[in-house]
Amino acid sequence: QVQLVESGGGLVQPGGSLRLSCAASGFTLDYYAIGWFRQAPGKEREGVSCISRLAGSTYYADSVKGRFTSSKDNAKNMVYLQMNSLKPEDTAVYYCAAGVFCSGSNYATLDEYDYWGQGTQVTVSS
Repeated sequence: QVQLVESGGGLVQPGGSLRLSCAASGFTLDYYAIGWFRQAPGKEREGVSCISRLAGSTYYADSVKGRFTSSKDNAKNMVYLQMNSLKPEDTAVYYCAAGVFCSGSNYATLDEYDYWGQGTQVTVSS
C-alpha cells in the first residue's frame, strides 16, 4: 500500500523553528521527487518546495526561500522540511507529495504529483 505520512507539526511562536517529516511506505523514494505544499484556511493549496529524486536539486517558493530547507534520506525513505524564522503567515496544513520529477517551473503544480500525505498542522502564533 502506497502511503505518505507527515509529522512534526505543532504550535510555535513567531521566529521559531519546526522540522516536518514525511515517511514513505509501499514505494521507494529513490525514484520520486518530493514536494511540500501548504493550505491555509480559505486559501488554495500552494507549493512550498520540492527536492529532486536524487536530492541533487531543490526548489522553493519565494515566500520561504532562505528560511525553509528540504532534505531527503533515501536510505530511510524519509524527507524533511526544516522551517526556520517562522511567521504567522506560515500557518497552514502542510502536505508532502511524491512525483516523477520536479523543476523550477513545475514544483508547485499539484497535477505533477501522484501520491499525497494526509497533512500536518503548523500554527505560528504568540
